[in-house]
Amino acid sequence: MTKNIRVLGLGLLFTVMCLTNANAQFGGLKDKLLKVGTAQGAKALGVDRFLKQPAAITTNFEDVNREGEKLPDFINSFNLKAQPLYLLPKNPDGGFVLCEGLYEMTNKSYCLKAGTFAPSKGDGYMFAPVLGPKEEIVVSILKSAEKHPEVEQHDIQALLWTIIARTKFADFNGQVKVTAIKLLTPKQLTQLEGGALGVLPFDVMEKAKDQLPSGVKAVFEAENNIRQLVSSGNYTYADMERYAIIAGMAPPRSDVPSGIWTKHPDGYYVRYFPSGYSITKVQVYVPKELLANGNKLVYDAAGDIACPANTGSQRLAQTNEPLEANYLLKLTTICNPK
Repeated sequence: MTKNIRVLGLGLLFTVMCLTNANAQFGGLKDKLLKVGTAQGAKALGVDRFLKQPAAITTNFEDVNREGEKLPDFINSFNLKAQPLYLLPKNPDGGFVLCEGLYEMTNKSYCLKAGTFAPSKGDGYMFAPVLGPKEEIVVSILKSAEKHPEVEQHDIQALLWTIIARTKFADFNGQVKVTAIKLLTPKQLTQLEGGALGVLPFDVMEKAKDQLPSGVKAVFEAENNIRQLVSSGNYTYADMERYAIIAGMAPPRSDVPSGIWTKHPDGYYVRYFPSGYSITKVQVYVPKELLANGNKLVYDAAGDIACPANTGSQRLAQTNEPLEANYLLKLTTICNPK
């Protein structure tokens, strides 16, 4: 009897040892299968296809037309005093009807590239148009915001970051969703599904980042973090800003000085002085000869980007919304728009 119990005990011990060993072996196999599954999941989620798609907004410094550019001091000899741009006649379709002279306005602006450095003194910014698959949506938001002054600038910025991050509208939660519904039409909301991506798991993110140049990885990761925040519904503006804005400063680019003038496609000159990403002072110089034949010129900032020469800094969408406007002032120029 004692012998039988001893044999049974040894048998149970052997069985436990075998099961433990098998579990260790199959556990390792399970981990390997999970890794394979994750790689296949990345392909199933369309990461390879997604990485080949253009960004929501593609504007970069290569889109700047530098023909006719002028150094910062080019109008110094004209002895012109800048007048408030926002006092110019309003254009029915948006923007301001230009008259000859020098005008300036400090306006709301918005970052259109997450995972980049905030503007710093010395950075040169030049005009470029809003370009990319979501250009119509972005311009529409900026124009719609003018008609909804009750919507906070931070809420609009959060919405723009969410769209730039290629978040599916189905994943919108919290204040971002409220803002989107207020500023966009139902048709435009459905367009937010195109070219979008869900939140990528860590292993999938690592696989995707391996396929990217080093300069693009920070942007890709920031966009995924923003998608994750928005889909969770549990976030603050500060949470989103922490991912969108990289601490520190991008290395300066000396060949494009701060205050450089871009010759706009319509013939006038424009330049930008950002204060952070949310405020930009814009100056517009309109030569007299541009209006000699009764031409009507309109400055409509909703389609404009102040594009940094330094690709590590943020593209800044401009608006027709002045900050701290003083409408008691009067234009000194006799302005008779056609």
